[in-house]
Amino acid sequence: MAHTVIVHLMNEDPLLAETERPPEPGDVSMTLSSPRRRDGRRPHYLTQGVTEIILPMHRVSFIEVIPEEKEEKEEEVVFYRD
Repeated sequence: MAHTVIVHLMNEDPLLAETERPPEPGDVSMTLSSPRRRDGRRPHYLTQGVTEIILPMHRVSFIEVIPEEKEEKEEEVVFYRD
């Protein structure tokens, strides 16, 4: 199951991407799929057509994990009178 994350890099704009698992404390790198800026555009430092990147963890400042939206939405019960 892929997790959507925002990866904040040192001295760069944050990246929005998907990862198979969040990094563990001992990891030295992390693999990201579909890297893009938060506005959806391709980062200037990536070659056109790149679909996966491997980032060294020493370049990562912090990572935000975006919660998944629940598929089941609660039905709203509305009471009314005739």
